[in-house]
Amino acid sequence: MKFHLAINLERMDDATDIRAVRDHTLKMVQQADAAGFEIAWAAEHHALEMTIAPNPFQLMTWWADHTDTIRVGCGVANAAYWHPINLAGEAAMVDVLSGGRLELGLGSGAYQREFDRMKPGLDQRDSYKYMQEMLPLVRELWQGDVTHNGTHWQFPAATSCPKPLQDKVPMWVAARSPITFDYAVENDCNIMCWPLAMPMDEAVKYRAQLDESIAKAGGWNGTFALMRHTAVYDNDADRATTIDAIRAALGRFGNVMIKKGEVVNGFPEQVALADLDGNARVDPSMLEENLMFGSPAQVIEKLKAYEALGVDAFIYYASMGLDMDVQQRSMDLFINEVMPEFT
Repeated sequence: MKFHLAINLERMDDATDIRAVRDHTLKMVQQADAAGFEIAWAAEHHALEMTIAPNPFQLMTWWADHTDTIRVGCGVANAAYWHPINLAGEAAMVDVLSGGRLELGLGSGAYQREFDRMKPGLDQRDSYKYMQEMLPLVRELWQGDVTHNGTHWQFPAATSCPKPLQDKVPMWVAARSPITFDYAVENDCNIMCWPLAMPMDEAVKYRAQLDESIAKAGGWNGTFALMRHTAVYDNDADRATTIDAIRAALGRFGNVMIKKGEVVNGFPEQVALADLDGNARVDPSMLEENLMFGSPAQVIEKLKAYEALGVDAFIYYASMGLDMDVQQRSMDLFINEVMPEFT
């Protein structure tokens, strides 16, 4: 099993210095680089302090400039917010500046609140259509001049400037629905999944959907990556801090997911946990069971279950509103006590 890191610049209130967040994020990426993580993932979100990533390509370029071998991934760009020529050029520039370390992920977005501001009138449930038009077009733009007359974009002959260094840039799709699994497999893309706070059964469902898509397509040589909020701890204080942090983060995440509550100056108000999707989503014992939380031994056991399921890469999602020092201790434990079991 390979390991990836997903980390955001995040602030839960304005008392946190953005410079401290900046420095913490880079330190975590550099630590992952030194430990042999394969990819560091940057997200794209807008007008939210809990995920400060208005342009993932900026973050990826910054990380690449301060690391040696870890690849830098966009996990993921929302296709509906971009023009294909713009996205192809931005992504290719990262590949050039990083020395050929680009991994490009495309997705359909998560929050209707963002669409209401970034792409007014578009229902998030329909945004996959933009991704499906964008992905093959970016590949074509990387090869040379393209004239396009599609549903969502039209333009005369143009190409990507620059072109990527890599002959074949690894492409990723964020998948949850069968139609997206089918599309990713048919188009030779790697797949990343995020079961949120749902139990192992959700990951099993994703694997089954992937296997069905592979059977329909007659084969697939891609990577199946699964992301989970991760915290490794060896004392009761860090355990309690972790559980409290994820419950608070889920309350704010619920705000933007179901548009219940206000977002003031970029900070989502916390939704009452009882208003979220049943107590199972926020019950402390359920969270500890479902997420990649626990002692090093417990985390090893969970990872081996994912490995047995057919997960090729585990994405360590570090950002959950957790105190930066506790995040760092978790990363230390993961690298020193968990990863050796898989290398």
